[in-house]
Order: sequence, then structure tokens, then C-alpha cells
Amino acid sequence: MGILIHKNSRVLVQGITGHEGLFHSQQMLDYGTHIVAGVTPGRGGEWVLDGKVPVFDSVRNAVEMTGAEVSVIFVPARYAADAMFEAADAGISLIVCISEGIPVSDVMRVREYLSHSNTILVGPNCPGILNPGEIKVGIIPGEIAIPGNIGVISRSGTLTYEVLLILKNAGLGISTCLGIGGDPIVGMNFVEALQYLEDDPHTEQIVLIGEIGGNEEEKAAEFISRSMTKPVVAMVVGQTAPSGKRMGHAGAIIEDITGSAQEKIAAFEKAAVKIAIIPEEIPGCLQR
Repeated sequence: MGILIHKNSRVLVQGITGHEGLFHSQQMLDYGTHIVAGVTPGRGGEWVLDGKVPVFDSVRNAVEMTGAEVSVIFVPARYAADAMFEAADAGISLIVCISEGIPVSDVMRVREYLSHSNTILVGPNCPGILNPGEIKVGIIPGEIAIPGNIGVISRSGTLTYEVLLILKNAGLGISTCLGIGGDPIVGMNFVEALQYLEDDPHTEQIVLIGEIGGNEEEKAAEFISRSMTKPVVAMVVGQTAPSGKRMGHAGAIIEDITGSAQEKIAAFEKAAVKIAIIPEEIPGCLQR
């Protein structure tokens, strides 16, 4: 068990007939994810993935016919905002947006719209969610993690995969791995994710993977100090990054000292969070 999704969640894929949508839908299906529908305008009535998944022209039709409650989005950036609006209007409770390169102004409009709804957004530009042994929604490889009681939340996709494999090789299992995305504006943030894991009875420890840019890690440190009862281990990427240069993610940029790894590490240390400098130190921090 974990947060946000469970083994019986009914998932639809927006952009299922595209190359990325088809490939990762097959991976999700093979893992056991209950994909009940795909959506591609103009392709309604088709079936994909060896006839296992029906395709609909709209999210509303898919929800009405299949009872889908979770949407994972693989559409091009220029259509992604409309896809998120459509999912919310159709009553989808959780949107996981994998698409990258979406304009910040589009994401801001979506966030404002969703603030007046009951729909939760994870992403964009994120790897999704994995509850090992049960379900995955997104692109996190299922074989790199085993079930357990450690919650992992991260801004970095590739580094998340490395950490999951290191934990697996150390015999440490995961309750939920949640990639929140590396863009300047995203849906669910660290504080919200930490609250979910704090409330989750299946999570006993938490690993937080941050990176340079913004102040989400500082907000997380303040929340941990004020409200968390579960131990947290943090790692912040980009300790040698130069000021003013974007590093990888659109949100990973230091302006003068603001947003630097050193500033974020200091905030976590003040909150009595254990700090791992490199991924290989994380298992030891958890076991101490």
C-alpha cells in the first residue's frame, strides 16, 4: 500500500496512441496497473495493446464508460494544458502529467483552475508514482524497487531511479515513490507530499531528493521541523552548480545564493534532517 494510488485504481492514458504513450502503457500494464482506457481525439473506437485497452475520443466518454479515476498524460507540450483541463472537467481525481516542456504560464493557469476543484495534479515533467508490487502510473521502472516502508519523494527523475536501485540492493523496500517534477511550477509540492506520507500508516521513514533552484526544499524543511513525526533523510543535488546557469531541469537554477544546494542543506540540518551527500549514503542514514 502507499499514497494517491492503489492496486485497484482505474487508470486512463491521454495520448495512448503516441509512441511514448503506447510504450509506457505496455510497461504499466505488464506491471499490473489497471489501465481501463486510452484517449486520443479522432481515434475513438480503436483498441490498442493487443486489444486490451479501448480508445475514446474524449476523457468524459472514457470516464462514463469505464469509471476511470486516474489519468496519466503523454501528450505533446502544446496540448498538455488542454489535456489537464479536460481531465479535471471529466471528474478525474488524480492527474499525473509526464509531458515536459510545457510553458510555465500554461501550468499556472492549470494550477489556478484545479485549485477550485477536487483534482490533484502530480507533475508536469515528472516520472510519476510507483507503489512497488502493486501499481505504477508513469515511467518509473517497476523492477528497481521492492515493497517496504520507506517513502521516496523527488524532483529528479533519473536520480530517483538510482536511489531506488541502491535501496533495493540494500534490502530496503518502498511504500511509495513519488516524482513531483523539476519544472519551476508543478502541481503537488514537497510539503503536500510529506503530509501524505506522514499520514500513511504504511510509511515509516522518508527519503527526500531535492535539487538547486526555488525554495521548495526550504519550505519542506520548515514543515518537517514543525509537523513531521517520521524520520526524514534528504539529499540535495547540484552542490557544485554555478550561479545563474540552469542545470538540467527548468527549475534548477541558482540566482546569487538563493536556491543553492548549500542553502537547502543548511535548512534541512536546522530541521534535524539527516543529510546524504551522495546516493550511496542513503541506506546508512536510514539504518542509523
